[in-house]
Amino acid sequence: MKVIGLAGWSGAGKTTLLTRIIPHLLKQDLRVSVIKHAHHNFDVDVPGKDSWVHRQSGATEVLVSSGKRWALMHELRGASEPRLPDLLAKMSPVDLVIVEGFKSEPHRKIEVHRAANGKAMLFPDDPGIAGIATDTAVETTLPVAHLDDIPAIAAMMQKSAISVEDVLARRVPKPEW
Repeated sequence: MKVIGLAGWSGAGKTTLLTRIIPHLLKQDLRVSVIKHAHHNFDVDVPGKDSWVHRQSGATEVLVSSGKRWALMHELRGASEPRLPDLLAKMSPVDLVIVEGFKSEPHRKIEVHRAANGKAMLFPDDPGIAGIATDTAVETTLPVAHLDDIPAIAAMMQKSAISVEDVLARRVPKPEW
């Protein structure tokens, strides 16, 4: 199982790019999964439904299953947010896991940069940046592809991906502030 990230500031187009890249990779007969980091309180459960009631009642985990899908929700209940390696260990094996966000984690990433966003690039300050997908010219020795060049970005992602074992080996302890 290989891992590659898409990193960039909010509004750069990471999710939009991902929705274009995944079908391209699927056409190559790759099995793809995604881990997305959210910076805010989010909910995948519907208030009032049984699973929501179970979770609100204090359950640490609630697994919902049907003939079409299953989902596991885990409440941290005050515990620290899991690091990316901990989350990767929970994933079922696939060919490629694409990580959206987790800018400060020790995996390789393709930076998604949109000039109109007005934000500074993560590159060159982030040593995990292995390539750049952008709509502007960038001076670098790293691979660069235009945001609309899905085949080139997909190829860059596949070439830059590292094994899940390598991500686990790069694990850096979270600082205790």
